[in-house]
Amino acid sequence: METSRLTPQAVTILEKRYLKKDARGQVIETPEEMFWRVAKNIAEAERFYGKQTSLEELSEIFFGMMASLGFLPNSPCLMNAGRGLQQLAACFVLPVEDSLNSIFETVKQTALIHQSGGGTGFSFSRLRPKNDTVQSTGGMASGPVSFMRVFNMATEVIKQGGTRRGANMGVLRVDHPDIMEFITIKKHMSEMENFNLSVGITKGFMEAIEKDDEYDLINPRTKQSFRRLKAREVLEAIVSSAWETGDPGILFLDRINEANPTPKLGEIESTNPCGEVPLLPFEPCVLGSINLLKMLKGKNGKWEVDFDKLRMIARHAVHFLDNVIDMNQYPLPQISQMAKGNRKIGLGVMGLAHFLIRLGIPYNSQKALEVVKGIMSFIQYQARERSMELAEKRGVFPNFKGSLYDKPGGMRLRNATLTAIAPTGTLSLLANCSSGIEPLFAIQYTRRALEDMEFQITDPLFIELGEKGGFLSPELFKSLSEGANIQELPQVPKEVKELFTTTFEIPPIWHIKIQA
Repeated sequence: METSRLTPQAVTILEKRYLKKDARGQVIETPEEMFWRVAKNIAEAERFYGKQTSLEELSEIFFGMMASLGFLPNSPCLMNAGRGLQQLAACFVLPVEDSLNSIFETVKQTALIHQSGGGTGFSFSRLRPKNDTVQSTGGMASGPVSFMRVFNMATEVIKQGGTRRGANMGVLRVDHPDIMEFITIKKHMSEMENFNLSVGITKGFMEAIEKDDEYDLINPRTKQSFRRLKAREVLEAIVSSAWETGDPGILFLDRINEANPTPKLGEIESTNPCGEVPLLPFEPCVLGSINLLKMLKGKNGKWEVDFDKLRMIARHAVHFLDNVIDMNQYPLPQISQMAKGNRKIGLGVMGLAHFLIRLGIPYNSQKALEVVKGIMSFIQYQARERSMELAEKRGVFPNFKGSLYDKPGGMRLRNATLTAIAPTGTLSLLANCSSGIEPLFAIQYTRRALEDMEFQITDPLFIELGEKGGFLSPELFKSLSEGANIQELPQVPKEVKELFTTTFEIPPIWHIKIQA
């Protein structure tokens, strides 16, 4: 498999945060050596299974996937594999119980995870509401939002010295008495800068919206109704705050738990910080992304999907991520137990917008929906097939009994979950492709990475097509730098304008259709 040349921006990012350094802070590793370090370390997991595959052969396969930029694992894996820390997972969910001891124990656990490069999700729904009784002191509770500020400040302190900014997801059920305070908290701009927020939506709430009815707020301590609110007024508050600040999002908790693969282990209450992986308390997930732009081949002057390559990469990626679970040194014993019990992985994609551009397909088109459905179905199928093959050799995930798969004719999988679409903010910069499944943000813009780095980005495929089409010029670059919209520039051909439609030019319904 070919080795792809990294962009100057990618090299800068790697040198800043990913590559090994000596005691003086000098980089002592090349990007190629980093990929070999990761590949050899993850291949070592074969020793747990009697070397069913040659370590050297598997190392070369894993190296080739990464060095070609066809597949990249989550950032902690690139940073930490084969080094002292060896914490390889990107995301975790921790429980927050309704006691001071539990809350501050979770704060400590959060700090350890952030220090190792992971992100954390929490549900604060078990905490008693503001001004509720505290029996041990006779005082009044300060409520979940108050304790969220403690988590936010701890994250702020830890991120000063870490290799990766700590991130959190905070979830509160829509029927918690403090829900209105939670919904509007980010309207105060300095609040919760280290949190994404999501409201946990229930079927009862959605039914109340449809009927234009009230619904009950439930005190989690007493399980009694606290008061009633108009469901549509709460929804309006969610929409207003999301429009104004970007938060909160919504999580359909009942729907998530219908698909919970291991319901006997408990209910899913939260996701990782970016929202793509619903997880049980103390559960981690390892992520990896296939670069769809690298899954194309030229034929007769046109681009088409290289399904043979995609099949190979998807299968090797599942093997890689399953190995990561065994090679990981987890920050807490409870996390290790959940990780090895469920063996959840999240194989996703990046570069979708560029992939469609190469194929000559507008992002907001019926043809794009058909292609995306076909590609993602193909990846899902290959992931399941490979997980079942690994299960035959290594055994099903230990918590298989009582899982959704434990039924006549059910799939015998090595991994309780297989796919998840991550945002790939930094990974897509390393791979020089569009991020995740999102449309292009802009043709030219300033991109921030790793908190303290900024890059001037001009879309590489726009430059490529511009050079081929002969419409690139100093005047065009000047117009773009001044914020011009290419849809208004006469020198850009119509067919190019259709392909390079950006985020804010695409109707919201098309964002939803692609995600769905």
